[in-house]
Amino acid sequence: MAEQAEHSVPFVSAVMTAADFFSPPQLVDRARYLEGLGYDSMWIADIFGREVYVTAGFILGATSRLRVATGIAHIYGRDAIASAQAARTLSELYDGRFIQGLGLSHPSMAAIRGAEWEDPATKARNYLTALRSELPIRRTGNPAPVPIYLAAHGPKMLAVAAELADGANVYMQTPERCAEARAILGPDKTLNLLLPMCLTDDPAAGRAAGRKAIGVYLPLAAYHRGWRRSGFDESDWSDGGSDRLVDANVAWGSLDRITARLAEFRDAGVDHVIVAANPAPGRPESANELIEALAPAR
Repeated sequence: MAEQAEHSVPFVSAVMTAADFFSPPQLVDRARYLEGLGYDSMWIADIFGREVYVTAGFILGATSRLRVATGIAHIYGRDAIASAQAARTLSELYDGRFIQGLGLSHPSMAAIRGAEWEDPATKARNYLTALRSELPIRRTGNPAPVPIYLAAHGPKMLAVAAELADGANVYMQTPERCAEARAILGPDKTLNLLLPMCLTDDPAAGRAAGRKAIGVYLPLAAYHRGWRRSGFDESDWSDGGSDRLVDANVAWGSLDRITARLAEFRDAGVDHVIVAANPAPGRPESANELIEALAPAR
């Protein structure tokens, strides 16, 4: 516990959880575990398994303080009315503990749903404008306003977040890119960073975990554009990812090294870090060790 108190970083407030890979009892245990550690929120992804809003309600119903966020719910998957209904219902039923993270995902995900990919900034602007408008939804109760965070990396999407959302979610970004995001968002919006991490003293193990964490993103053009802005090129995302790409986008190492890295993001203007704890190869327990070491003070 002394080590936890020494290394606890106040703006580390949330944990990303792959909810689809837990049985219902395991998911309840996981949520209560994070709640007991003092984390503010648990973020869950919208993939082709459990429906993300239904899953959020299940977790909220099993906890008393923990907030639950969609990280992210796909804009192409639901129209604005359905999205607003889900958010308002969860806010009303669970004491305002729901957070709505929204994003476009990628063209392939739109195609799976039979939708035509549109200009991302235009699509996001129209969607958030609709959410902020008077929708034909009958109000029940008096739900607390739901925070809306838009997944945004490039300047155009960040500008939409600054104008129409409560802030932005960024993923696998360097401190320099986070500082740019902060400048675009301005001082009054929230900047959340989802950061892959791995607790290990072995550089080979840390980079192996990092490559596994970022592997699914290596073929995606949207990430290529962002990485190019950070000085990377095609050689960095080919053949499993270069060491320098992994090192820039994944916080791995000892607890001291990870917390020093987190301080760089705090100084760059990040408000909240969402922990994506990846186990070191051969040490599955290391993920929970990191979550516990970074847990907010109780």
